[in-house]
Amino acid sequence: MTDMNASQINISNNDHAEGGTASVATDTRIEHDCIGELAVPADAYWGIHTQRAIANFPVSGTTDGDHPELVKAYATVKRACAAANAELGLISDDKAAAIEQACLEIEHGGLADQFPVDVLQGGAGTSANMNMNEVIANRALELTGHTRGDYEFIHPNDHVNRSQSTNDTYPAACKLAIVDALHPLIAATETLRRSFHDLADRHANDVKLGRTQLQDAVPMTFGQEFHTFASFLKLDMAAMERLVPELTVLNLGATAIGTGICADLRFRKAATEHLARITGLPVTAAPDPLAAMTDMSAYIAASACLKNLAIHLKKAADDLRLLNSGPRAGFGDLTLPARQAGSSIMPAKVNPVIPECVDQCCFTVFGMDVTVNWAAAEGQLQLNAFDPLIVHEILDGMRLMTNAMDTFRLNCIDGIIVDIEAGRHHAQRSPAISAALNDTIGYEAASAVAAEAVTSGRTIREVAAERTTINDEELDRLLDPIALSRSLGQTCRERR
Repeated sequence: MTDMNASQINISNNDHAEGGTASVATDTRIEHDCIGELAVPADAYWGIHTQRAIANFPVSGTTDGDHPELVKAYATVKRACAAANAELGLISDDKAAAIEQACLEIEHGGLADQFPVDVLQGGAGTSANMNMNEVIANRALELTGHTRGDYEFIHPNDHVNRSQSTNDTYPAACKLAIVDALHPLIAATETLRRSFHDLADRHANDVKLGRTQLQDAVPMTFGQEFHTFASFLKLDMAAMERLVPELTVLNLGATAIGTGICADLRFRKAATEHLARITGLPVTAAPDPLAAMTDMSAYIAASACLKNLAIHLKKAADDLRLLNSGPRAGFGDLTLPARQAGSSIMPAKVNPVIPECVDQCCFTVFGMDVTVNWAAAEGQLQLNAFDPLIVHEILDGMRLMTNAMDTFRLNCIDGIIVDIEAGRHHAQRSPAISAALNDTIGYEAASAVAAEAVTSGRTIREVAAERTTINDEELDRLLDPIALSRSLGQTCRERR
């Protein structure tokens, strides 16, 4: 999410540019705010607002810095705002240049340990915004030969936060962070989809028995079953891609409640254009700035997309657990890779641990969606205060699904072994294929053939040869399990 190459970034001015030493500070500097004075570690790039937040929100143990996408996105937003402020003459070119340089360093991973505020912070993201403002200001001060805390030259509020509020910049950063996290999620989805396709292609002509309500149904192929999972993932990828235009409708310049107070009237357009240029994304300004302050639609859509992906993954994991069940008293259609011993007392027992792991990841995402929906519904009056929770939950869910799909593919899907003979045996002996005789002898007669086949233990083909006048050639045609599985012409790929 940058328009400059990392090689252009000079971060040799100070060793802290790659991370800082926030946890080993021995000296302090005194900063002040509207509440009073407070000591801040002398070697920290953050300031008093961040220091208060560290003390105020020691709850989850997860910090904004644990979401590098969010830190990077926020720095990108601040860089676009600095460029807009300079273009409009609202801050000087030298200050804007230093601010933009500091932002670029953060975007490229510098100062990564300087964002220690808990993700479950109160204040609708104000602590995250001030943390970013302070780190950028102090790094910019260094770049211009000043000391950290010398805010008379570059101030976190007056310069870095010029024409902005937490309420317009923080949601912008959150949404861009989700867009950034879509890239690995889509890549993992596509790779898993290809694995299912490859598995389907290998078994395109291997017939098996389909099941409905866990009961024997009509024939299909293993290829069709595996291709179903690939088709689900294709739908999920399309849904993810549709999120991008929705997530890039932003509200820069709307400031506190959407009225644009403290922002130049030209800033909204300039900041939006700079951000679109920097990111290469279809960034646009929200048509109704006040409505956009409390409209959580983009978050809800992202959460729903992630939940639907989880539902599809759970479907695949659960089906594979059933098909792998046994090996003596279960379905036994296929064998999943043996990954570890399955019991502390039962020798040789092997459990489907990878699908079980995937299921638990999916359950977590279901909970994430509930949390996001509740938080999105709590936008009283002119602001929703719960963006911090929402973006944390969504980014965590995206990372979890990315990792779950990778382990599903590597440790399960790519090692599945299909029992081709068992599949053919079950398909040929299923009474349900008597349905193929309906058009020729009628439902009642076909039911009688099926009932006798079940009672006698013979196949539908054997009983039908005795009880009907259909010749052998026609019976073979009607009861061919492969032909029955392809009534609509399906193979293991989409029809073109």
